[in-house]
Amino acid sequence: QVQLVESGGGLVQAGGSLKLSCAASGPSFDLYAMGWFRQAPGAEREFVSAIGLTGDSTYYQDSVKGRFTISRDNDKKIVYLQMNNLRPEDTAVYYCAADFNIRYTPRTVGGYDIWGQGTQVTVSS
Repeated sequence: QVQLVESGGGLVQAGGSLKLSCAASGPSFDLYAMGWFRQAPGAEREFVSAIGLTGDSTYYQDSVKGRFTISRDNDKKIVYLQMNNLRPEDTAVYYCAADFNIRYTPRTVGGYDIWGQGTQVTVSS
């Protein structure tokens, strides 16, 4: 199975941008649905975005639609999350997740069984 490593987090002012990357190692990356989740202090982990095997299908939480863009490069085994117009409420640890799934793209925490270690995103007001 794949292993995941996130990068690209940091501190940014409100209205700024960050691009998160999730690098995968292991075979058959193109057979994994991929997702981004986030967890703020004291809150449950929540769905942010997901992408299907080929990248043609993408899904977003309502609060990030129009601001975040998910993409994947199967040759490089990387999933990206471009985050624009960031808000203080976007502050959280962001996690990349993978699910070996050729049938559909999960959009819940329980739908994924492989997780990265997370990367901190902090948006100051």
